[in-house]
Amino acid sequence: MTDTVAYPGPGCVVEFLHSDRPQAAWVLDESGSRLRVLTLSQREMKLPAGRILPWAGPGCDPSLSRAEALETITRHDARRAELAASVDVDEIWSLAQGEVDRADAAWFAQLLWDNPDVDHVAAMGRALISHKTHFKFQPPHFDVHTEEKVQARLAELETVRRRERVTAAGQAFFQDLWAHRMKGRAKPGEPEDPEVRDALAGILRGAIADRLQGPELVMWNTLRKPLPDHPLQGLILAMAWGLVPEHHDWHLDNEGYDWGDAWSAPFASLAEARARDLDAETGEPEPGPWLSIDSATTQDIDDAFAIKRDGHGEGGYRLRLALACPGLHWEFGSDLDLAVRERASSVYLPEGSSHMLPEAYGLGLYSLRAGAVVPALVMDMRLDAGGVLESMEPRLSWVRVEDNTTYEKAEAALTEGEALGPGHENDLNGPLAMALDLARTLRRRRIEMGAVVVDRPEPKITLSGEGARTRVDIEPQPECEAAQAVVSEFMILANCAAADWAVERDVPVLFRTQSSPLPRDAAGIWTAPEDAFRVVKMMSAAITEPHPRPHATIGVDAYCPVTSPLRRYTDLLNQVQMLSVLRFGSPAMDRDKLESILPHVNSRLDAATRIQRYRPRYWKLEYCRQRKNESHAGVLVDAEGPLATVALTDVQIFVRAPRAMFGDKLVPGQRFQVRLHRVNPMLNEIRVAEAWEE
Repeated sequence: MTDTVAYPGPGCVVEFLHSDRPQAAWVLDESGSRLRVLTLSQREMKLPAGRILPWAGPGCDPSLSRAEALETITRHDARRAELAASVDVDEIWSLAQGEVDRADAAWFAQLLWDNPDVDHVAAMGRALISHKTHFKFQPPHFDVHTEEKVQARLAELETVRRRERVTAAGQAFFQDLWAHRMKGRAKPGEPEDPEVRDALAGILRGAIADRLQGPELVMWNTLRKPLPDHPLQGLILAMAWGLVPEHHDWHLDNEGYDWGDAWSAPFASLAEARARDLDAETGEPEPGPWLSIDSATTQDIDDAFAIKRDGHGEGGYRLRLALACPGLHWEFGSDLDLAVRERASSVYLPEGSSHMLPEAYGLGLYSLRAGAVVPALVMDMRLDAGGVLESMEPRLSWVRVEDNTTYEKAEAALTEGEALGPGHENDLNGPLAMALDLARTLRRRRIEMGAVVVDRPEPKITLSGEGARTRVDIEPQPECEAAQAVVSEFMILANCAAADWAVERDVPVLFRTQSSPLPRDAAGIWTAPEDAFRVVKMMSAAITEPHPRPHATIGVDAYCPVTSPLRRYTDLLNQVQMLSVLRFGSPAMDRDKLESILPHVNSRLDAATRIQRYRPRYWKLEYCRQRKNESHAGVLVDAEGPLATVALTDVQIFVRAPRAMFGDKLVPGQRFQVRLHRVNPMLNEIRVAEAWEE
């Protein structure tokens, strides 16, 4: 190797790093540890000697003119660039592997050239500096990265390149999509690069679900920076692109809830095995007649009852409740259990239903379908004439339900004497009427104990059409007070009986509690909107916990939900615990394990509840938006403070507006007609334009 100098002085060609790239220069003079140099751009700079790269040279005549010095460094720079371009850094790195952990540029130059001069050394240094994936420059040496580190750095570099490619193409595309959606401009064409297209689509889906993190979150923040602020930017862009349909339910994405039944595909073979197990185990069904009462659209039927007068006591009742039994053969901690626990609850929305269990289980194997012999957890209860529970004996059994009737049919049978079918020919005086007598007795007892019954029926929401042409219609549900009282009171009775049974035997289960007491004047049945609003404000939130405490609103000392095992994970869990004690003498899950999973169970239950709450409200607001010039009947429910609250009775939502809009003297219960404006279902916004008293 020739032409190198130990210490650069006047007339020497040197290089220094600028913007992370080597730059050639000519030393004009030096003073102590500082050099004055001439650069290729004909600028003079003062540099600390420490900035000079460790391949100084060649040393030339310091008396050369400025033009000659510039020509010299230009010539060497061009040669070094050409030599550096010829260096295969991967090959150099491979040759160095196993030989050295670190070396200077001269050592690496000798791997490629015989007797390398200073331009060869400088060229090698330039090449190695530009490949930080393989080498780390720590003057005067280069550290040789390991295979593992090289692969990690290459992956990191590719991530950066991908991010730059996606953001460069995506910013303009997203701005055009926004203009298409918000300003009615032409829809832009998609990015041609499929990798970019897929990356942008994934980012938008992640933004809708609020699940972005790491590099994707960085890209999303860059992509959306030119756009106007909006809390649902991702959803708007995705709808404009066509990734999701108009009226997409973003709450499902946000809560991580898989709609439909596709999620259950991995468990299809398990469902088939369970079907074979049930066929082999089917026993003689208990005598009935068994009757279930549900909505007309219900397919996951998880309860039925049989009732008669109790021969053991004067005027008493023997009530048997049959509960669907998916807990039979259930295994806590299995893949199916974990998937169902993540769903936590079935979700029933105007656009359809999504079930907690695989449909093969909840709508097929275990549903109490009329005519099918299915397993059931039977709660055999005896009550006196005053509705006091004297005993409850649970057992695993088999039942054949005679009739899956609807609330409407049951109501007609109770109020008009219409027959339901075999076993119910004279329902005004038969088992169904007996069930209603007991239900009303049970309700009176609960109200005496402080129970609050809010009768505020939800309207029926019907959707027609698709996408942007979806039409929303709302109408009152048929009144089925008697039939609904039978079902609700029997379910409350069963859940209270299950709680007492578990407490007596110290079985770990989950309880639903609401321990904050209510004022005595809150007890009763409330139907007027202003009364319902008042008492609901008094209620504290109910919680799910492993300890028995009172449930103030229901008016009971302990409440263990067990009656909806096809629809709620808490009920399924409690059923499995009861069945395990009945069959094997001990619960399937101990108390420590139960308490360890409870936070996640509560979190997922809350998620399902938010979906169930917000989505119907979205459609109610869309109904109002589609009828923005129409007025709605409203009842003043609260006049405290600067804003008055009105219940819109046709859609069952509350709106607030300045008190002055409703007049001077306001009294809860006043009737108004209300016209709305600025209704935005996506943002859950609604404003009152005007109101006048009826």
